[in-house]
Amino acid sequence: MIDFLRSTSLRAAFFITMLAAPAMVGRAAPAAVPATPLSGDLARVQQHLRDVDTMTARFSQTDRNRRVVSGTLTLKKPGHIRFQYEPGVPILIVGDGKALVFVDYSVRQVQRWPIGNSPLGILLDPDRDISRVAKLVQGLDPRIISVEARDPKHPEYGRITLVFVRNAAAPAGLMLQGWVSLDAQNNQTTVRLTDQAFNVAIADNAFRWNDPRNRGPRK
Repeated sequence: MIDFLRSTSLRAAFFITMLAAPAMVGRAAPAAVPATPLSGDLARVQQHLRDVDTMTARFSQTDRNRRVVSGTLTLKKPGHIRFQYEPGVPILIVGDGKALVFVDYSVRQVQRWPIGNSPLGILLDPDRDISRVAKLVQGLDPRIISVEARDPKHPEYGRITLVFVRNAAAPAGLMLQGWVSLDAQNNQTTVRLTDQAFNVAIADNAFRWNDPRNRGPRK
C-alpha cells in the first residue's frame, strides 16, 4: 500500500482532482453564441474524438506532489469509463453512462457527479462540439498536439489539456497520450496512457461495480 493512500483526505484530494473540474467542459454554450468552424489540428482532434467508440489503455496518474498510482482504463461511449487501480489501492472510478462514481472501499464511501461536470466529459460524448471550449496549445514538437478545454468566462471551473501524438495508425491520425487536469485550487493531476487500443469490443458489464454500502453489484 502506498503510504499516502492510508489518509482518507489525501485519497480524496488526489483522485477527485481528476473528476471535479471544469464544469463547462460538459455544458453547451448559450444558443446565441455560434460555434466557430474548426480547421487544421483542432478539427483533427474533433474527428479523433468522434471516431473513437471504445478505448482501453494502461494509465499512470501523478499529482503535483509526484504521488503516482497506475491501473487500467476502459472507455466506451457514450458515458462509460472505468479506472481500475493497481492492487492495494482501494479506489474505483467508473462512469455508468449518467454519472461518474468515486468509490472508496476502505471507508465504504460512494460519491457521484454528473458526467457533464467532469473534464472527462470531453472524452465520453460522441456528439460533443469542442469549438466553444477548446483551443490549441502551441508547442515546440510538431508531432505533438495539445488541446486545452475550459470556460474563459469562468476560470474557477479549471481546465483540462489533452495531449495527442501524430500516428497514422490511430483514429484520425492521432494517438491520445493522456491529459492534465487543473482544478480551481490549482491542484494538478497528470494521466499518461500506454498500450492504447481503439474500437475494440467491450461488454457493458465492464462498467459494473460493487457498492461497499450494501455489497451488491451496481451498474
